[in-house]
Amino acid sequence: MKTSHKILIGVALALIVIQFFGIDKSAVASDPSKDLIAIEETPAEVQDILKQACYDCHSYKTEYPWYTNVAPLSWWIGHHIDEGRHHLNFSVWGEYSDKRREHKMEEFYEEVEEGEMPLISYTWAHSEAKLSNEQKELIINWAKTVRKKYQ
Repeated sequence: MKTSHKILIGVALALIVIQFFGIDKSAVASDPSKDLIAIEETPAEVQDILKQACYDCHSYKTEYPWYTNVAPLSWWIGHHIDEGRHHLNFSVWGEYSDKRREHKMEEFYEEVEEGEMPLISYTWAHSEAKLSNEQKELIINWAKTVRKKYQ
């Protein structure tokens, strides 16, 4: 057998084996009364934007698409979700101190203003998460108003 065939077989076997090491997609229990939308005065239009562009990575309400079953892509996506929740988790908004809420809202609208969020890699697969200028302006203004409550 040629060396190239051995390499292909080895790669194929490795790809099969890594499928057994998926990401944890179990639902995380959270108190709905501590969610950002439940606590802040969030207009329905802003809620819709947050849910379509932010909640998959920044809450415990992640909806996992089929391709999160395929390693190593699933590992990359799982890492993004873990990082997103680490930096800002709307599901535990009620557990943040006022100072932390103020800081998180500032970071939130700055990331949107600068075009850093939602991630381009996310909007490739989720075109509905790509924000129009009007949507950006709406959530930025809302976030600035929320931030003022905590200053």
